Amino acid sequence: MNRVTYICGGCRSGKSSFALQLMQTFERKAFIATAQALDEEMHQRIQRHQQERGQSFFTVEEPLDPAQALSRLSGDTQAAVLDCLTVWLGNLMHQELVQDNTCQQLENFFALLASPPCHVFVVSNELGMGLVPGDSLSRRYRDMMGRINQRTASLAHEAYFVVSGMPLRLK
Repeated sequence: MNRVTYICGGCRSGKSSFALQLMQTFERKAFIATAQALDEEMHQRIQRHQQERGQSFFTVEEPLDPAQALSRLSGDTQAAVLDCLTVWLGNLMHQELVQDNTCQQLENFFALLASPPCHVFVVSNELGMGLVPGDSLSRRYRDMMGRINQRTASLAHEAYFVVSGMPLRLK
């Protein structure tokens, strides 16, 4: 049975590195990247992530519909990392695809988690532990991310919170 593992934590907490550690036992693995190199700083972040995971992953860059990317993976793919939900939601909001706190891409993603095509390791940031954002768009984003994280964690078979590079198993 394919399983979903949810990994969250703060920025630079070691979430992605932990996901890659969990993937070591799989031979045929994929990486679904949601980030876009829209500026030099993001380009450098993407390069660091690519170097960290090496050549052992089949990489799919999909900023808007990771469920579709996951469902199109080769049938012999054993596991995939989706990194990350936080960037993905920003992409969806930037493209104005979110209406009434949802969109078809989100609903497709949740449906896929109920019956994943392979083991899926989902990485996301925990945004609700900091200051309340000062503007309504940022508050809407933070609140929506919190709801997406809750729903993803509820669908996951395992969940981890990573702090300072140390994973804490939640379920």
